[in-house]
Amino acid sequence: MPLIIGSLAWVILRAIIGFGCAGIFVTTESWLTAKAQPSERGRVFSFYMVGTFLALALGRLLLARVDIKSAASFNAIVALFAVALVMVTAAHAEPPRVSAAAVLPYGVLARAAPIAVTGCALSGLVGGVFYALVPAWMQDQRTPRATIALFMLVAALGGFAFQIPVGRLSDRFDRRIVLAFLGLGFAGTAFVMVLLPRSLPTILPAGVLLGGFMSTLYPVCVAHAHDRMPADRVVAVSGRLILVSGVGSVLGPLIGASLMARFEIGGVFYFMAAAVLLLALVAGFGSLMTQPPMHREAPFEILTPQAGPLAHDPLDPLDGPPQLNDPG
Repeated sequence: MPLIIGSLAWVILRAIIGFGCAGIFVTTESWLTAKAQPSERGRVFSFYMVGTFLALALGRLLLARVDIKSAASFNAIVALFAVALVMVTAAHAEPPRVSAAAVLPYGVLARAAPIAVTGCALSGLVGGVFYALVPAWMQDQRTPRATIALFMLVAALGGFAFQIPVGRLSDRFDRRIVLAFLGLGFAGTAFVMVLLPRSLPTILPAGVLLGGFMSTLYPVCVAHAHDRMPADRVVAVSGRLILVSGVGSVLGPLIGASLMARFEIGGVFYFMAAAVLLLALVAGFGSLMTQPPMHREAPFEILTPQAGPLAHDPLDPLDGPPQLNDPG
């Protein structure tokens, strides 16, 4: 990207980067889901999200220190991914053994876990609006770059702090109820931020709450979706949810930009509050209308690294794909 600077080139390169990042997240989340016991899925995802938001927080700190007009930030990204590649290829962890799975038809996931699909879409929508438009608005207001980095840092730290408590709660209670409370918390915080005075002592604590509520919507939705689907659909479900979230993150800035042009930043926060409030209402009514989903047991055995090489017999090519269980 620093070698070929231009709108068309960067659109193509950004698309390639997005494809690669989506593949990384699909692989990681499906691996974690396959390894985790159903009763521990929320906590496992919370640790995964802790790592993600810790990295986001550290990245925000670099905004105030790296010369964004040079190639230094791109070189740092390349170096970090190279280090990560070495760590992954040198690891001895054995992947879970999963039998061949049938293709997940479109509509099956939406019928089995409509709240999870809706939540992932709205989570991507709100996240896209927040991370794309709020820093842009602050820059247009001639806010110092260090202040912008600080606000985005506390939002990422809020996401870091909320993960493990929310993950534990989602394992103990109906995930839809947890999702409803998260949505109410986010909507209330976004509404209050419009009314607060624009000073750091008031905005920074609200940014922590906003980032915390926003960052926990997606992992709770993913855990709820995997509760509703057979374990042999782990990769397909993870990929479909990331796709839904990605579509939302693309549409969010487009809608939010038009609202910001007419109603300034207040309209953006009201839009985010309304979107997540809709999710809270859908999740709340869903928990009242139907019983919590049964945790599905994995149809494969979790292997230890030592036993893995001894149990890798090839799949029988005559075996048909497993049938999708009744999602309940």
